[in-house]
Amino acid sequence: MTHPIAWDQVIRADVLRAIQEYNALGPVRFFSEHGFAPATTYELIWDDRSYPPKAILGTAYEFATGKRLASGDFEGGKVGAVKVLGKLGFTVQHVRRPADRR
Repeated sequence: MTHPIAWDQVIRADVLRAIQEYNALGPVRFFSEHGFAPATTYELIWDDRSYPPKAILGTAYEFATGKRLASGDFEGGKVGAVKVLGKLGFTVQHVRRPADRR
């Protein structure tokens, strides 16, 4: 049985710390160390750069609580990571692909 995730323990500073870690490690090491994968549907926009919202939020949760989440432990879409990050004041949008420009 899965337990509800205490997203209310994650604050904006935890998300910013996860973004800093992503920048410091680079995507490959970040995903390797935190157990997530690149974003496919949504991107978190911060400081004119894009980040994988689920990976950033999962890492922020680990920083806030000391508990590591696996990718399958929570939803990444509109009812999951996108919603939580939006409540914290972050911009999350659909991934822009070259094919989208018609």
